[in-house]
Amino acid sequence: MKVYNGVDEFATAQGDVLGTTEWVVVDQARIDTFAQATGDHQWIHVDAVKAASGPFGATIAHGLLTLSLLPVLLHELYKVDAVTMAVNYGFDKVRFAAPVPVGSRVRASAVVGAVDKVPGGVQGKIAVTIEVEGSAKPAAVAESIVRFVA
Repeated sequence: MKVYNGVDEFATAQGDVLGTTEWVVVDQARIDTFAQATGDHQWIHVDAVKAASGPFGATIAHGLLTLSLLPVLLHELYKVDAVTMAVNYGFDKVRFAAPVPVGSRVRASAVVGAVDKVPGGVQGKIAVTIEVEGSAKPAAVAESIVRFVA
């Protein structure tokens, strides 16, 4: 894990390779819980019988479920100490390139992009790729925007 000692140190982090996380299993229980939380009960996610004869051969994770794993995954890779608050400021260029079949393992790799000073802190873009074990294409790629307040 990369540890930055405050916003001033993170302000110089552009280009830092943060590495790759451990694998996380995306099982049906996680998919069903996400469906309950969001109200997205589309059959490709929650109906194993129908999904078995569908385009993916099994249920798949919601794209937004895959994206919502970023906080837990990124917390494995880096942190900024001596801040009063960290805020998810949003995302740029989010793409879901490949499905995440039920039972798959995913992991993330990340690189710090542009970091800009903002009133009271810094805002950085983290270029993230979420891969599916055994897949030639990533499940998702995104620029996560995070703001750290000193």
